[in-house]
Amino acid sequence: MNKTTCTNLLVGTVRRAVLNLSQTARPAVAPYLLAFVAALLLPFAAHADKLNVVATTPDLAAIAREVGGDRAEVRSLAKPMEDPHFVQAKPSFIVALNKADALIEGGAELESGWLSALLDGTRNRNITAGAGGRIAIAPRIEMLERPRELDRSHGDVHASGNPHFLTDPENAKIAAREICEAFCKLDSASADFYRDNLGKFTARLDARLADWRKTLAPLKGARIAAYHNTWAYFARRFELNIDLFLEPKPGIPPSPAHLASVVKTMKSDNVRAVIVEPFQNRKTAESVAAQTGARVVDFAQHPGGVKGTEGGYVELMDYLVATLAKALDAK
Repeated sequence: MNKTTCTNLLVGTVRRAVLNLSQTARPAVAPYLLAFVAALLLPFAAHADKLNVVATTPDLAAIAREVGGDRAEVRSLAKPMEDPHFVQAKPSFIVALNKADALIEGGAELESGWLSALLDGTRNRNITAGAGGRIAIAPRIEMLERPRELDRSHGDVHASGNPHFLTDPENAKIAAREICEAFCKLDSASADFYRDNLGKFTARLDARLADWRKTLAPLKGARIAAYHNTWAYFARRFELNIDLFLEPKPGIPPSPAHLASVVKTMKSDNVRAVIVEPFQNRKTAESVAAQTGARVVDFAQHPGGVKGTEGGYVELMDYLVATLAKALDAK
């Protein structure tokens, strides 16, 4: 039963109760009944016209907020400083998913280790596979690093390719279009509103992308180390080489022998920066940086993952570009 049906039933019930009152009692009691109904309906009035949206990660949630504006209530399951591969599932997640009009996921096995179990416990037709409220972004993305064969000895590889595609602003635009299309179908009365928001967000990204390219242009071709292979799409967009990793293989903790090899390569190739994310071992990155004269660069995939990026996706990208440029003294 939806909110409108519940509201109509409640109003009808109270109306009949008022009509059944005696003529003498009606003036005294009716105002209190109506006030009671108004109090009950206040939460519904605040949210009745809003889409209830759950996103798996904060970057997807930030983009959904850009499109949905004040007509969507958006929640992220993962926290900004959390590894999106290993989110700790909570009972409250199932409650949120049960109430959702839409679920936005990256896909490409990014969330599969924890989302599948949650969905098994969720009875919500809106977000089942193939439903209009199930929004997966990866199928629309030109995926990088698709493995020729799946072999667990290669570490935590993904059959569909590298799932960290939202580190490229062009892919954020694709995500926004997919989200907008879904919102328009779920709430056709607000379609023009969502499309207008999409246009504004896309125009803002295009303008900032030109500035980001200009800022990072002096670093073209620079080789940069990272803890994990998160930044392939970022590197491609801004013509960088982020291909040296503290992990010997994706998801495998660094070993002393591998770190010694990384240090040797960084010295020989004059690698001047090591990217580390909030949930990774910063002390390891600091040790490597100390041995090579490089700088540790605090990066995050998600808005709010590092201080100053809480505003949204554009603010996150502003931070990433400015921080990397500063670390490498780009002019």
